[in-house]
Amino acid sequence: MSLIVKIGKKGKRLVKKLLPEEKRHLSYTRRIERIKTARRVCAMTFDDGPMDLPAAPDRFGGRSLTDVLLDTLAEFGARGTFDVIGDTSENYPDAAGKAGSAAWGGVKFDHYPDIDRDSQGGAAHCERLIRRMLDEGHQITNHGYRHIIFGKKPFVYGAREYLGGVDKAADDLRRLHQLMADRYGYEITMTRPPHYVDIMQDGFTSYDVCDRLGYQYMAASFDGAGWLPSALPDEDAALEAEVNAMTEPVKRALEKDPDFFCGQIIFQKDGYNMAKRTPVAFGLRKQLELLKEYGYQVVTVAELMEESPFADLDRGDPLFDKLCRLQKSRAVAYSDNRVRLDQVMTWGELAMLMAPKKEAMNLRWAKIRSTGRRQDAYCGALEWCMDQGLLPRGIKPGGAVTALPGGLFGPVEGFTRRDVYGAYRE
Repeated sequence: MSLIVKIGKKGKRLVKKLLPEEKRHLSYTRRIERIKTARRVCAMTFDDGPMDLPAAPDRFGGRSLTDVLLDTLAEFGARGTFDVIGDTSENYPDAAGKAGSAAWGGVKFDHYPDIDRDSQGGAAHCERLIRRMLDEGHQITNHGYRHIIFGKKPFVYGAREYLGGVDKAADDLRRLHQLMADRYGYEITMTRPPHYVDIMQDGFTSYDVCDRLGYQYMAASFDGAGWLPSALPDEDAALEAEVNAMTEPVKRALEKDPDFFCGQIIFQKDGYNMAKRTPVAFGLRKQLELLKEYGYQVVTVAELMEESPFADLDRGDPLFDKLCRLQKSRAVAYSDNRVRLDQVMTWGELAMLMAPKKEAMNLRWAKIRSTGRRQDAYCGALEWCMDQGLLPRGIKPGGAVTALPGGLFGPVEGFTRRDVYGAYRE
């Protein structure tokens, strides 16, 4: 089982090396993997819950897995981020896949916490667990109401049904968003798309879905490994190996660099691994013990982003406060959440700074819908700026800025992004 997973992960890395890396661009939605801070503060995220079934093996007197995780976090004064689903009971007809495979819980769809046990998981069914999360100060994010992948993922999930389009994906996320708002009075602000599938078949991506919902894309920078199964045949030995796989990388990283986890987001799973065990119920405590030993505070992703919303800019930069304000209504950071202040400003980037978000998005979306193909990230903002006479027609999005329009800017000495942001009049 673990060998299959490892081969799959290596194959994915190889494909990334062979294919050209997607060009980074300014984006209203940023992929939040980690933030820049010198403080020993980090976040832990837990996908696919809540789960109202006992840990496996159950050594907690029948308490649900989610309760065990919440108990452990409370003991260490830690706050987690729970990336919850709504309800997978509509994902039938379906059948379980091969035990130990990625399709163990369903060939066509995911079922949480297990196939034919859908009523014991998700925000629609587990009101007590959701209310406990909120009462204890944890963050909840959107992992999809039915946890259906947005587009094709042939290497691992070739038989899976997928949404395939931006409207269906937005509707699914909105359904869980509304459930959390109506039943729990809670406003979700972030999402992690199911299985990190971003590209859809209608020319849109998960970043466009986030733009429409006003979300940020919550990713992770460190794999807590609680979802990985061991291939050992003995159950006790397999569990021990899985727990060690969660704790040893954390220990080695801290021994090598005590500041390694500053600003990082750690990925975990609130549910079974592919062998239907829950090593996270046992390994989480050991991870938190290590982090506490090195003086770390574990907070929600939202709290982590209060340290800095960016991956390469912290409070020590003179433009920090200004860019924190601007990022609420303008695209000032790239899709990988880096600001790159010392790069040359391009015309497309300047247009994203000047054009209102709604108008820029609507113009670009109209072009994607009319062509069915992905479009340049800056096409809507450029079109709006040209229509307003702010920028000359015929400029290329990637061309370096050689002049600035009057009115919005003060004096500048150059045309790096730092110069332009510094001169921009809010």
